[in-house]
Amino acid sequence: MIFVSKQIVIPESEIQLDFVRASGPGGQNVNKVATAVQLRFDVRGSSYLSTDVRDRLVRLAGSRMTESGVLILDGRQFRSQRRNRMDVIERLADLIRQALPPPKPRKKSRPTLASKRRRLEGKRHRSMVKKQRGNKLSMDE
Repeated sequence: MIFVSKQIVIPESEIQLDFVRASGPGGQNVNKVATAVQLRFDVRGSSYLSTDVRDRLVRLAGSRMTESGVLILDGRQFRSQRRNRMDVIERLADLIRQALPPPKPRKKSRPTLASKRRRLEGKRHRSMVKKQRGNKLSMDE
């Protein structure tokens, strides 16, 4: 069981773990032992997530999500299979935790009176600079 929050617990049967040979640290062990972990979690097919959380998770996952709605996470940071497995499961739980809270609604805001005045004053100043440029050319001729 993967405990994401008080409300959400995902059984291990929902995730698929594949172990492959990893590059990187490990010496000769790298060539013999499959220490890298590839986690697959069918987000769209999971009955343990609400549709809102599912949609937010798909958006958060980005390129780690396949077109069929399967989230793929790779774990090859550590030299042992057990630590990579724990790491990738914890990363999945963190991603789901990030998708849990709904986004805060955007409040419409308006520019302040002072900012409007500053903008208009800047436009007036720029306009004067350009007008003076034209006058200088006509005087030199």
